[in-house]
Amino acid sequence: MSDAQKWLALALAVGGAWFIYLLAPILVPFMVAALLAYLGDPLVDRLEERGMSRTLGVSVVFAGLLLLFLALILLLIPLLDAQIRTLVDRVPAYFAWLENAVLPWLAAHLNLDPDMSALDALRDSIRDHWRRAGGIAARVVQSVSSSGLVLVGWAANLVLIPVVTFYLLRDWDRLMAGIRGLLPRAWEPTVVQLTRESDEVLAGFLRGQLLVMLALGVIYAGGLWLAGLELAFLVGLVAGLVSFVPYLGFILGVVLATAAMLVQTGGDLMALLPVLGVFLVGQVIETTFLTPLLVGDRIGLHPVAVIFAVLAGGQLFGFLGVLLGLPVAAVLAVLVRHAHQHYLASDLYRDTGEEA
Repeated sequence: MSDAQKWLALALAVGGAWFIYLLAPILVPFMVAALLAYLGDPLVDRLEERGMSRTLGVSVVFAGLLLLFLALILLLIPLLDAQIRTLVDRVPAYFAWLENAVLPWLAAHLNLDPDMSALDALRDSIRDHWRRAGGIAARVVQSVSSSGLVLVGWAANLVLIPVVTFYLLRDWDRLMAGIRGLLPRAWEPTVVQLTRESDEVLAGFLRGQLLVMLALGVIYAGGLWLAGLELAFLVGLVAGLVSFVPYLGFILGVVLATAAMLVQTGGDLMALLPVLGVFLVGQVIETTFLTPLLVGDRIGLHPVAVIFAVLAGGQLFGFLGVLLGLPVAAVLAVLVRHAHQHYLASDLYRDTGEEA
């Protein structure tokens, strides 16, 4: 690769990033559609292997995705709204628990002098905020209906995403073959190899880890509901969502569920036993069954790298950056791994500084 070609490649990369930055507001529905098509393409390929046509397979997968989306809207959003309203009603009880149980314990055992005025100010702020907001559903409806342009934009995206998803699913293999055909012949083997490895990393996280997160969320929410926790769905949802970081979902879920159960039962320690049992069972199922079966050793992305990629993408490009963060991180992880292998095989690494 000549110097001119290197500068051209660098200019194209910088120009592409700037182009994405400028068009970020309108690229979000296309990126969401591309993500859905990427997740659904393996299912369509399997249906094709069983004798279905590409269009029929796409129609089946597309209908499944649409039904799943409708189920999330019709079932989860009202349930989540009810859970948050219950949480808001419990806020005074949580602050009373902090004042009467947690803070005195900290003062007695750690010699801390908690600032009660700051706690009172925080309680008043939360109470006033939720009194004005009313609830998640009302707040979303109010913000959307306050501007006709915003409402039109939401409606356009809701229509555009499924349409683009359908066409991307139908032509996914053709698009990938077209992109491969445009690669310079000297670069094609290397780029294809790096793309396949990036796909393994990204697919291992998106298709594997997301299923693990969903399964853990269901296990935690169902188990806590059987244990009698009022905020079972909300705590299970939060613990499942952050479980992509090892043990973080387990620890955060135990802390939140313990605090909620103590407030709900008035400090009954025996009520914590089924709560702890739920998370222990969920952790065992995750480590012995879910992660080996659904994820295995394909991810190759450190949890800290995942968090940084999502936050950095959001800071640079907004919501579009959040969607692009993981694919970019997967590609960079593969490139760094190959660069490390080339470095270990280079004369710079193996040179001991001694003359032959």
